[in-house]
Amino acid sequence: MRPMTRTGIGWDSHALAAGRRFLLGGVEIPAGKGEAGHSDGDVLCHAITDAILGAAALGDIGGFFPPGDPAFLNADSLELLERAYQKVRAASWRVVNLDCVVICDKPRVLPYREQIRASLAKALSLPVESVFVKGKTAEGLGGGLGAGDAAAAAVVALLEQDEGQDKDET
Repeated sequence: MRPMTRTGIGWDSHALAAGRRFLLGGVEIPAGKGEAGHSDGDVLCHAITDAILGAAALGDIGGFFPPGDPAFLNADSLELLERAYQKVRAASWRVVNLDCVVICDKPRVLPYREQIRASLAKALSLPVESVFVKGKTAEGLGGGLGAGDAAAAAVVALLEQDEGQDKDET
């Protein structure tokens, strides 16, 4: 019998602001601006967190880590992702793969892709081959993303029920 699978979709975006670090998947990338947010603003970690929590039907990032809660001010988003994944694992699910898209005009993602993949794979105890990250631009369309004033990420996660676990899906 094949294990049950589920997919989840995650999305996040943040304006970019001077004086902030630019983080993707826990990797700091040199840039003139970084994501503005209550936590460290890592849009990729936030999108992955939403994707895995949603696939496991456990909620979303805001429910577990409310953006107004002082406990999460400047929090490390990679650590929040690890905590969310512990909840996913406790519910008898595991990540099979992540397909991630980061949208920003600056900085370019490609030079840091392998470092980001390795960081995420390590945080989730996955083989690096199970995580892929693509960088896209907004092709100068204007607005926040196209003007280099924002960053966004979209993620699709595939989860699989742990072997030997019986989930009654009705």
